Amino acid sequence: MGQHYVGLDISLEITSVCVLDEAGAIVWRGKVGSTPEALATAIGARAPQVARIGLETGPLCTWHWHALRALGLPVVCLDARHAKAALSVQLNKTDANDAYGLAQIVRTGWYKEVAVKSLDSHRLRTLLSARAQLVNMRRDLGTKIRGVLKTFGKVVGKVGDRGFEARVRELATREAGLEEAVSALLAVRASLEQQIEVLETRILSFAKRSNPCRRLMTIPGVGALTAVTFVTAVDDPARFRRSSGVGAYFGLTPRRHQSGEVDRDGKVSKLGDALTRTYLFEAAGTLLFRVTKWSALKAWGTRLARRIGSKKARVALARKLAVLMHRVWMDGTEFRWSKEVVTA
Repeated sequence: MGQHYVGLDISLEITSVCVLDEAGAIVWRGKVGSTPEALATAIGARAPQVARIGLETGPLCTWHWHALRALGLPVVCLDARHAKAALSVQLNKTDANDAYGLAQIVRTGWYKEVAVKSLDSHRLRTLLSARAQLVNMRRDLGTKIRGVLKTFGKVVGKVGDRGFEARVRELATREAGLEEAVSALLAVRASLEQQIEVLETRILSFAKRSNPCRRLMTIPGVGALTAVTFVTAVDDPARFRRSSGVGAYFGLTPRRHQSGEVDRDGKVSKLGDALTRTYLFEAAGTLLFRVTKWSALKAWGTRLARRIGSKKARVALARKLAVLMHRVWMDGTEFRWSKEVVTA
């Protein structure tokens, strides 16, 4: 009996399954409940000589990939953008056809496998994304409060986070309706700040215990949030053969279009994890404008900023930081400050 290849088009409740033989002929196709146990039972019965099982990246792929792997099944996670290019040649877009297309992709080997992060990394990513969401909500509430006060000619002006609440209450005092509305918004904002602090405490606690994070934080500009986000996004540094590939992984390298006589570079791709890219960009800004101690890295970024502007220089420096962080992680070293005085 030859080998079997399975495609899974997973939805919330029902999964379309297609089993092919080595020649690409359909052995079985049908629908199964979207639980790893139900899928494993169906695959065991319909594809006893399974060689590869393909599923696309999506909200449920992490759960299914880990669960099916734990059951001993050879499942691979396919890049949804690559899979879409292959599936788009089919005339009709159906779940059954998508499962058939995924099975053909893993049978032919024409796919790019996506590295699925560990569950521990996903748990930390949940804390990071929750914190980022709460920070955005706090910012939006602050903007709303400022807008409400402006309606009545009251301008908050430039004020730090610590003095924001006192300034707002001062402006809204003894204003019928306005004072109650502002108090309600401030109460929600205070609750958000409390929960943000709780999440940050958990994240900082991990950073202190993590040896890679502690070493990454020796790099100027890189704080605990950036280090933890980078570590959980990369998960396994050994999957990058070269450190230079990390910049492209986080969407910090330019797009390129080449066709015939045309060969041009575009803007950075902005593919990959947006949260990590944001923190790397912020770390680059911190290094350029807030870190006072000079280093070869800061001098390089400063010279670049003078030549091409601070925004483009921060993108280039963010890419350089990503490469450096990966190298430090792989080598088990720390950031080495220049012995000589470095000038810009």
